Amino acid sequence: MFCHHRRGLKMASQQQQQQQQAAGPMSQPGLQQPASIQQQQQLSQQQDIDPVHKFRMLIPQLKESLQNLLKIASMNLSYNTSIDNGIKSSDTSVQRFDKSLEEFYALCDQLELCLRLAYECLSQSIDSAKHSPNLVPTATKPDTVQTESMSYAQYLTMIKSQISCAKDIHNALLECSKKIAGKGQPQGIM
Repeated sequence: MFCHHRRGLKMASQQQQQQQQAAGPMSQPGLQQPASIQQQQQLSQQQDIDPVHKFRMLIPQLKESLQNLLKIASMNLSYNTSIDNGIKSSDTSVQRFDKSLEEFYALCDQLELCLRLAYECLSQSIDSAKHSPNLVPTATKPDTVQTESMSYAQYLTMIKSQISCAKDIHNALLECSKKIAGKGQPQGIM
C-alpha cells in the first residue's frame, strides 16, 4: 500500500512539473503568434488534400503512435513492477501513458473523419451520376460535345421534374405534420 501511495505522489509531482513547463511558453505571447500562423498555414494546405490521400499519409503516423504507445505502456508496466517488488526507487521518471494514448486517439479520430469525408464525396458523386447522368454541353466549348450529352431542353425538363418531386415531398411532409399536430391538440367541447 505504501508503494501505491509513493507512485501517486510521484505522479502528482510530475503533473505539476509538466503544468509549469507548459505554462512557461504561454507566458511569452511573442512565441505563440508564429506557431499559430504556422498552424493556420498547415490547416489551409490540409484542406486542399484529398481525404483518401490524407488517410494514406496518416497511416504511418498511426503506426508510429501505436508503437510508441505500446513501448511506453511496457516501460511503465516494468517500472511499476520493479517498484512494487522493491527493486527500484521512484527517483527515475517515466513517460506519461495517457499523453501517448491521447495522441493515438487523436490520430484515430482524424482517420475516421477522412474516411467519413471520402464516403460523403463518393455518395455525392454516385447521386450526381444517378440523377444527372448525362452532361450538358457548355456554350463556351461546343467542340467538346459528346454523343451522350443531353440538350438544354432535356436538361430543363429533368430539372423541372426534380423540382416537382421535391415540392410533392415537401407538401406531403407538411400535410403529415399538420395531421400529427391536429391529433395532438385536445378536441374542444361541443
